[in-house]
Amino acid sequence: NQPIGWRNLSELVKKAHSVAYRVTKEEALDLPETTDIIRKVTFEDNTKKLYKQFVKDSYTELSKGEVTAANVLTRLLRLQQITGGFLRPDDESDRYETVSTAKIEALEDIIDTCVSEGKKLVIIARFIPEINEICKLLECKGIKYAKICGEVKDRAFEVSEFQNNPECAVFVGQLQTVSMGLTLTAASTLVFYSLSYNYADYSQARARIHRIGQRNTCQYIHLVVKDTIDETVLDALKAKANIATKIVDDWRSIIK
Repeated sequence: NQPIGWRNLSELVKKAHSVAYRVTKEEALDLPETTDIIRKVTFEDNTKKLYKQFVKDSYTELSKGEVTAANVLTRLLRLQQITGGFLRPDDESDRYETVSTAKIEALEDIIDTCVSEGKKLVIIARFIPEINEICKLLECKGIKYAKICGEVKDRAFEVSEFQNNPECAVFVGQLQTVSMGLTLTAASTLVFYSLSYNYADYSQARARIHRIGQRNTCQYIHLVVKDTIDETVLDALKAKANIATKIVDDWRSIIK
């Protein structure tokens, strides 16, 4: 049998549009408003020096070598790891070194405020070491939390605990794992501890609290280390741009 392939595509599209039309979530649903807050974080002096040295080394290595998407993305990844407070010795190692507590301390203030006000909180982070540090902080404070990342098998249970258990005050999720399908409307505040370069992941993560069943204004808090890659990534996401598509030609403006 010969494959049919595409035939009469324009006619098919025309017929489909005669019986269907597209609407956005905002047009279809009566959802509450959203507000965005950028919480600026300042590195410790030693971490600031470490970060600047890594940027300098990145410029040197990329300027004298072959500039490829993989090379630039690896450098960006390392810079984001530093802003998150940790750094891996090498790509193969599972170990990581803590190089800053600036972000986790800023997050602690937010957690304390939400808990004291009796509000639930969603925290989204990109990297597993960040997830581990956040969970360790919650455990030290005796705060019950739910968690979804790559290693968690029973995700339905974790969501149910957060949604239905009054004692479960915080939901911690890895960005790539929770960006689709979950309902976390028990909270109206979401903290982005760190971000990826993918706008779809960012947009979908925001929708976890801003969906049917949400009655309160949704607040998104972005933890951003001043004068770092954090600002570049957030600016790109606001513009709905994909950093990965322009990194080779414009890497000098991205790495900072």
